[in-house]
Amino acid sequence: MKDKNYMSIPELAEFLGISRIAVYKKVKKGQIEAEKIGRNYAIPRRVIAGILGKTLSKEQKRKIDRAVRKTVKEYGEVLFMLGKG
Repeated sequence: MKDKNYMSIPELAEFLGISRIAVYKKVKKGQIEAEKIGRNYAIPRRVIAGILGKTLSKEQKRKIDRAVRKTVKEYGEVLFMLGKG
């Protein structure tokens, strides 16, 4: 793709160091946001930061917060003891 705001599936695959098929499957499952243009997919560059873990969506932050609270509730005493050591 010539537009600098988008990456093609092959470009993203090379960038991430995985196969084109793996990227395509993630796009089809909705794990990677992409726009279908004709027979091809274009991945917005703003999505790349999320894939790399540089930015978190509000839902991702909520999931992490719930997981931390659950872990502290279940293992708080053990975590406290480990922190002393």
